[in-house]
Amino acid sequence: MLGKKQEFNLKLNQLIDSAILALAFWGSHAIRDYMSVPFGIALGWKPIPGLERFYWQILLIVPFTPLVLEKFGYYTDVVHKSISKSLTQLVQGLALMVLITAVFVTFGKQSAESRIVLLQFPALAIPIMLLRELVARKWLAKQIKVGKWRLRVLLAGPHEDVEKLVSSLSPERLSELDIVGRIDISTEPIAKLVIALHEKSVERVIFAAAHVHLSQIEQAVNACEIEGVEAWLWAGFIHTSIARPTFDAMAGKPMLVFRCTPEISWALFIKSVMDKVGAFIAILVFGVPMILAWIGIKMASPGPAIFTQMRSGRHGHPFKMFKFRTMCTDAEQKQQELLAMNQMSGPVFKVEDDPRIFPLGRLLRKCSIDELPQLFNVLSGDMSLVGPRPLPVYEVENFADPAHRRRLSVKPGLTCLWQISGRNEIKDFNQWVELDLKYIDRWSLWLDISILIRTVPAVLLGSGAK
Repeated sequence: MLGKKQEFNLKLNQLIDSAILALAFWGSHAIRDYMSVPFGIALGWKPIPGLERFYWQILLIVPFTPLVLEKFGYYTDVVHKSISKSLTQLVQGLALMVLITAVFVTFGKQSAESRIVLLQFPALAIPIMLLRELVARKWLAKQIKVGKWRLRVLLAGPHEDVEKLVSSLSPERLSELDIVGRIDISTEPIAKLVIALHEKSVERVIFAAAHVHLSQIEQAVNACEIEGVEAWLWAGFIHTSIARPTFDAMAGKPMLVFRCTPEISWALFIKSVMDKVGAFIAILVFGVPMILAWIGIKMASPGPAIFTQMRSGRHGHPFKMFKFRTMCTDAEQKQQELLAMNQMSGPVFKVEDDPRIFPLGRLLRKCSIDELPQLFNVLSGDMSLVGPRPLPVYEVENFADPAHRRRLSVKPGLTCLWQISGRNEIKDFNQWVELDLKYIDRWSLWLDISILIRTVPAVLLGSGAK
């Protein structure tokens, strides 16, 4: 049994390989049909029939070859596997599929040309698939090395249980984990676990707690649930109804997962593609307005046109967010003088008719043009088109209710339910968080699309923007 992430990556690689196989089969047909004809005419050969005569072979080879390769272990241990081993697995898998297809060709009394195309096909497919794997291996290794694809993991449990878990993991699985800390929940307070979640921007807590009392495990899992952090339990002895429990696996070890956010799926993959493609198109569409805004700010107010601030991203991981500057350059220093005017409950600071905003900045805010530089944050992967609005790091640190941190369990976005529900008309921070959690709990691609559609009139009409 594979983990959800590994299973998703497997299916994605198989889909790419299916496309390569189809391309290789078409290429072998083209080579035989077109490049060999001048030489074949001299020998009395005739051009082979069109590709439509080979459709049934494509329908056999393209979908089933990746499944056969999976059985030969071709998709296992991609990062650490040698090229020679990959070549061996490819030759074995493709040879088996060619043999099976050749049997059908023979018994179906297909032409000799069919067999020639079938024999040429692996010679094209193998180099392309090896090249695809080499590129994927180098890219994955680079991502893991720089920490992009490594999960920030906290290990919780007695020392002997944690060591047993770590020693049972393969080098490939360990390379995917960034173990940021270890906590013995049998002897240390749960409060220390919560502090570690905040300080280390933990994405997942893995419990190896076979010798820990059930009540202590439940308290720790509850703490993760409140924070919106995945809790993985390396055990099969606990039965609870906390936070949509689901089973997963890591290196073949059963895990009971308490997940409060959407799990890895094709829908999330499509959302990621929509983010990158949508941000790129939006940058092209709004390129001229952004240039004009940059020029206008430089003329209207001394100082940089782009304002940067550290905001809390997914699981509280800080990132540098970009905006067009709409306030005076010393706005953050002057905020202390305006604290008494704060009209927002909770840790968030909002002031109507903020005196720090210069006239052009007020117009940019009214039209939401000041938010356009965040398209580059979406393109870099720090933000999404749709998601809870990112708050400054210092505001997140002042959350009084730990449950508010669950809004950090997904990527922050350019727009969300709060954005289309009146924005600054909402004065209660609890109501703001309620909308964010509603989005997280009900997430779907259609919800994202509907929010994006509803954002357009909200921006054009300036609904709630100040």
